[in-house]
Amino acid sequence: MISRIAIVNRGEAAMRLIHAVRDLNAGAGPGGHRIETIALHTEGERRAMFVRESDHAYDLGPASARPYLDYAVLERALRETGADAAWVGWGFVAEHPAFAELCERIGVTFIGPSAEAMTKLGDKIGSKLIAEEVGVPVAPWSRGGVDTLDDAKAAAARIGYPLMLKATAGGGGRGIRRVDSDADLSDAYERTRDEAERAFGSGVVFLEKLVTGARHIEVQVIADGQGTAWAVGVRDCSVQRRNQKVIEESASPVLTAEQAQEVRDSAERLAIAVGYAGAGTVEFLYHPGERFFAFLEVNTRLQVEHPITEAVTDTDLVKLQIHVANGGRLDDLSQGRPTERGHAVEARLNAEDPDRDFAPSPGHISLLQFPAGPGIRVDTGVGEGDSIPADFDSMIAKIIAYGRDRDEALARLRRAMAETTVVIDGGSTNKSFILDLLDQPEVIDGSADTGWIDRVRAEGRLVSHRHSGVALVAAGIEAYEDAEAIERARLLESARGGRPQVQHAVGRAIDLKLRGTAYKVVVLRTAGHRYRVSITNGAEPHVVDATIDRIDEYAGRIVVEGRSHRLVTATHGPVHLVEVDGVTHRVSRDEGGVVRSPAPALVVATPVQVGAEVAAGAPVLVLESMKMETVLPAPFPARVRELLVAVGSQVETGAPLVRLEPTGDEAEVADAASDEAAVDLDLPDASAHTATARERVVRGIEDLSASVLGFDGDPSGDARMLSGYLEARDAVAAEGSVPLAEEIAVLELITDFAELSRNRPAAEERHTELLVHSPREHFHSYLQSLDVDRAGL
Repeated sequence: MISRIAIVNRGEAAMRLIHAVRDLNAGAGPGGHRIETIALHTEGERRAMFVRESDHAYDLGPASARPYLDYAVLERALRETGADAAWVGWGFVAEHPAFAELCERIGVTFIGPSAEAMTKLGDKIGSKLIAEEVGVPVAPWSRGGVDTLDDAKAAAARIGYPLMLKATAGGGGRGIRRVDSDADLSDAYERTRDEAERAFGSGVVFLEKLVTGARHIEVQVIADGQGTAWAVGVRDCSVQRRNQKVIEESASPVLTAEQAQEVRDSAERLAIAVGYAGAGTVEFLYHPGERFFAFLEVNTRLQVEHPITEAVTDTDLVKLQIHVANGGRLDDLSQGRPTERGHAVEARLNAEDPDRDFAPSPGHISLLQFPAGPGIRVDTGVGEGDSIPADFDSMIAKIIAYGRDRDEALARLRRAMAETTVVIDGGSTNKSFILDLLDQPEVIDGSADTGWIDRVRAEGRLVSHRHSGVALVAAGIEAYEDAEAIERARLLESARGGRPQVQHAVGRAIDLKLRGTAYKVVVLRTAGHRYRVSITNGAEPHVVDATIDRIDEYAGRIVVEGRSHRLVTATHGPVHLVEVDGVTHRVSRDEGGVVRSPAPALVVATPVQVGAEVAAGAPVLVLESMKMETVLPAPFPARVRELLVAVGSQVETGAPLVRLEPTGDEAEVADAASDEAAVDLDLPDASAHTATARERVVRGIEDLSASVLGFDGDPSGDARMLSGYLEARDAVAAEGSVPLAEEIAVLELITDFAELSRNRPAAEERHTELLVHSPREHFHSYLQSLDVDRAGL
């Protein structure tokens, strides 16, 4: 019996194994057989959640040495920890036959298929050959690896474009590129090989005919290696971005019961043909119009999206993996073959920035709130205070929703995503992108195919502009408050020396950018929590009144012209992350041509030199983060004024990388900086709400008090404010109500400030040098220490 499992993985995958083992231990009872878990972790993750939650931990060394792919390091870890089993989850060595052989050689149970079965099925090339042998349909392909660019071009000529260039060891959207011509192939060939070599340890690639308009269908298999294989469930993973799954569901909304059974039977035939033992996934492409299947590949491991199958079958696949690895037979299980019931949908919440072409956006998690309630499951490997490291994938969590039918499951997922709140220092998430995705008609009716996201993004859809204006208002107010805090600190610092200095300007103009479009935002603080904000983008300014009620450091509510919104804000350097009712906006202060790093990253290329001129959109830097390259383009036609980093530099989020100076005229620069200048800011009209006379009186008293207290007055002057108040006062007086008490309070404020400015003592008879001689001195003495007793007051 397995007693000590080494987890050859990290993060959310490692936590999945820990939860399954805890279930088994709890089910065994106080005196039953217990299993211990051992977290194998990198140097930088010694405090990560999966390390904290495991029974034992072993440090593999620095992440830069790629220890999860280093067999010598892993063998030493397995021997020194006394592990009797190894669980690999998905990624890293999960599909490496050589690692399964290593485990067998040192007497450690590999919780998964044999090295032989993995070699036959896990290799994308080998699995296609076997699929053809057992009668599973396969799309035209190169029938082997293409070891040189010339081989690839020859195979492409035989098959015909468009094609997919794939790494045989690839996965998770990496090591795969679409090519439509020999030029595309020449450009992608080495990059795909190198990316796969870095990420998976193998650079072997092959070519396969691209099936356009297809659905991505996969079958979850569990087999015991003793003649029994169960096709547990069918999933549809068609909602993808650049071949990376974003939303997955079970069952498929496009397959009939007969078609679902057909792919189940094909999957079971493949598993039995190689004596498979453990969990695996058989993937197909299905074309709804032509109603045909094409075998894609076999993943000889558990998939990231396995929870949706668990939800609809009430099965724990990880516990089944352990049962099979212990030599158990599937037919011996009392619950029998699982059946599907209801519907489940999963979304992947990632630390990536949709506004920056989904660039990885790791960092420290300052705030993390996950959803709860009926039908909701969250699988994660991080908690508040943890970090999303730049060395690995950007997964924060998988949000899974289960319902009696597809509509209920989708509705619950929308609610769960909206209730999820994440703040990453200097980072961002794809939360608002997923919320937008879930509202699209193609997702709702189940018609989205594998290329749908990329097509509609190219058309300008799936870029959420909702509440853009509110985000600019909130960012402007936050920038104003930041500057005001500096002014206040300067006042108190100078007051400590006995000479208080005030340098406050009425109102503040801030240059902001949102999705490449520049805005001039002018903010006036008209009362304690009330602001008047003007937003201009070449046209007439849009002026609104807004109030902010801050609940804590990040959360609050903003009311703009009577319209209330939930608000989450975080500032990192020049960037304001503003989430309005679940929609995230990255608002940056305009810094005049400084290009900054979107995430912690390694500088891998600087394609332009100082002095060179670049067109708008031309690459100026190439970064690598989470094993993915990000090309940073010039935002406008420019000359490279200064390169602030060199190849090989490790940079943090927000680090300045290159300084550009515009070369085109102002109109050309403005056009290049934004294709979205006509974005509807979605702000209410200031005149939309007609206030009653009583409401205008209350507002007038507030304005008069704020003016006395030194807040930023109306640009048109106090006279207009006073005349507006008197007009409203006459109206309520005609109704028999005069606001005398409120007016007296304003007068008391005036007298208080008048007293603060007195230079003569209030009590002339108190002649002594030991006393403070005037209210002004009294106030200045207080400012020196902010302590009445210490100042002798």
